[in-house]
Amino acid sequence: MIKKIIALFICIVLRDVTASGQVAAAPPQENLKTKWFREARFGMFIHWGLFAGHAGTYKGKKYYGISEWLQERAKIPAKEYEQFAAEFNPVDFNAEQWVSLAKASGIKYIVITAKHHEGFAMFKSMVSAFNIVDATPYKKDPMKALATACKKAGIKLGFYYSQFQDWHEPNGGGNNWDFDDTKKDYPVYYAAKAIPQIKELLTNYGDLGLIWFDTPGDMTPEQSAEFLKKVKGWQPNCLVSSRVGNGLGDYTDFGDGEVPAGVVKGPWEAIFTHNDSWGYSSFDNNFKTPKEIIRLLSTIASKGGNLLLNIGPMANGKIPEPSQKYFLETGNWLHQNGESIYGTTSSLIKPQPWGVTTNKPGKLFIHIFQSPLNGKISVPVNGINIRRVYWLSNKKQVAAAMTATGLEIRLPAVLPDLRDAVVAVEYSGTMTENYDTPETWSMQYPEFSLLPDFASVKGKASISTVTYSHYFGDWKHAVCIKNLQSPTDEVSFNIQVKEKGDYKITLEYAAGKDSEGEEGILEIGGQQFPFQVLKTGEHDEWKPLTWIRQTITILPVTDPGSYTLKIRPVQAGKELFNLKRIIAEPVE
Repeated sequence: MIKKIIALFICIVLRDVTASGQVAAAPPQENLKTKWFREARFGMFIHWGLFAGHAGTYKGKKYYGISEWLQERAKIPAKEYEQFAAEFNPVDFNAEQWVSLAKASGIKYIVITAKHHEGFAMFKSMVSAFNIVDATPYKKDPMKALATACKKAGIKLGFYYSQFQDWHEPNGGGNNWDFDDTKKDYPVYYAAKAIPQIKELLTNYGDLGLIWFDTPGDMTPEQSAEFLKKVKGWQPNCLVSSRVGNGLGDYTDFGDGEVPAGVVKGPWEAIFTHNDSWGYSSFDNNFKTPKEIIRLLSTIASKGGNLLLNIGPMANGKIPEPSQKYFLETGNWLHQNGESIYGTTSSLIKPQPWGVTTNKPGKLFIHIFQSPLNGKISVPVNGINIRRVYWLSNKKQVAAAMTATGLEIRLPAVLPDLRDAVVAVEYSGTMTENYDTPETWSMQYPEFSLLPDFASVKGKASISTVTYSHYFGDWKHAVCIKNLQSPTDEVSFNIQVKEKGDYKITLEYAAGKDSEGEEGILEIGGQQFPFQVLKTGEHDEWKPLTWIRQTITILPVTDPGSYTLKIRPVQAGKELFNLKRIIAEPVE
């Protein structure tokens, strides 16, 4: 049963990562219909429904984690939950204010929960009286006002619709505390409610940018295909998210809170919420800062994707103050640096110690997250002629020159923006994709991370995502090296050490009881360093996963140059660990 709940709750796209750092799964192909989506790069998700009224608390008990699952977590009977509608009256909702905030924040599209798993329609529905117009004292359709405001502002509107889970309906997925799962007839639910309500959304609110389906659960391939066909019949240009299920959809959505490994080809979206809950929670104040949002947005764009960042409005229709403030701060950064995000393509080089890059024809955008001590960064590009190099925010020239190893840039003592300072490079010629450059170690940075994204693996060693959670539904994901079980299973990294000195090498990993005591070898520069795996805790997707940092050696480097770092088991046995990253720190 727990596996079934997991399948409903989180839709994780199954995939492997190649040694080049590209996701090997075949994603939806880009076409003219998805062009606007790929160029948008930044969207606003909005989770709003009856759950906002209780804000994570039911009968005096706080439910830590995601508040929109309150009915399921507290096992509130559907008939009792219906009464929540009588208390829902968002008199402070103002569609134009919401859209104005989105536009000022640099948002290009909005996706809002028209119907979440609770089964309550946040729009006027002739299909079910369990809707905001007929069941609440508000008596108005906020989706109408939002559609009008979005059209006026030039922002694409999309509707989230939970097509399988519906805790209000006897034949809907998810509610097994009121209704017997063995007696449910899902096709009846699809025909009587889900498809008719989707038709209402696609025929009553103008042109939509997309329909965002979720948790396909027990839907068959034929049923997912039928939903897709229906949407395209009503609005041919409306995009459909991959969570329609069974490998269908116009673009890929990854797991909640997941940034995939490497560069992903085709249109895709990373889904994050601003704090820990998607719906409003009165006691969840873990909001992402502007720096965190900006760097997350830049990193996702560098991988070729969009960031869909969620807010949870209060029951009265107001958006929490931290979300307003931090979204607007992000918008201020985008006002100056948006050219490096909107309409860009994925990076042609792997992430560097200083940050990441994005691209446009004839333009390279260098996102600097941290400056080296000597103020010089090297960008491993070749085959281009530099025309102009400048700060994107103020257009002031930046000192730069092409060298044998790439583009060298000299930075000022203080960057224009410590969160993400963007250097724009205008060039002629052709930049080619190059993910094979060695990882850089230098005394100029406080530490370096060797990430699985661009590792080389042999034998049964593999690269895949490990999923776990903090609070209920607060999903976390870590790309890891896995399946190191015998001496023929190996992971390796090519490294370019820039300066001589001592480097402390540390492994960050998680390991369960079965792995405790297994022995491994870290090899670099002709030297072998043995280690024994320590137990950190068992992996449970529903609980936090403990990571340990275990220092293996301090490596003296007297000859700067090229090195290969390898890790493998000493002998055949249990899997060593889930290796999250290898950290190298210059010794001061």
